[in-house]
Amino acid sequence: MNDEHSGSCLCGAVRFRTRGKLREVVACHCSQCRKQTGLYYAATNVPRDNITIEGEEAITWYRASSFARRGFCRTCGSALFWLADVADEISIMAGLFDQPSDLQIAYHIYCADKGDFYEIGDGLPQYRQGRPGLATAGPSD
Repeated sequence: MNDEHSGSCLCGAVRFRTRGKLREVVACHCSQCRKQTGLYYAATNVPRDNITIEGEEAITWYRASSFARRGFCRTCGSALFWLADVADEISIMAGLFDQPSDLQIAYHIYCADKGDFYEIGDGLPQYRQGRPGLATAGPSD
């Protein structure tokens, strides 16, 4: 996998570049992620020191839980980031990366909370709630 990636929001007001290895993509089906994106949140992580963001003035942060916030572009509305208050890493929506990204979904979390209008049929591991060791807000936080 390439150790440098770039990406942007839909309108390009927010651009970013990452360095170093990205975490595998996690698909979160909790109600917060569903309501923010309309489907599910597919994201990877990178250490906060390994991301450079251009256009930070176009990012609006929404406090989605008692310990995390979600960043989106105030111009086009693109969902961008999930950031725990006490975290060394930032979660980045996988669809923002320029192609080819070499990213792959590894597993699904909060499957018990997924929308009733689709099935998960890719054969990847599915967790009813979160996965141990993975920081998330959860469906009701």
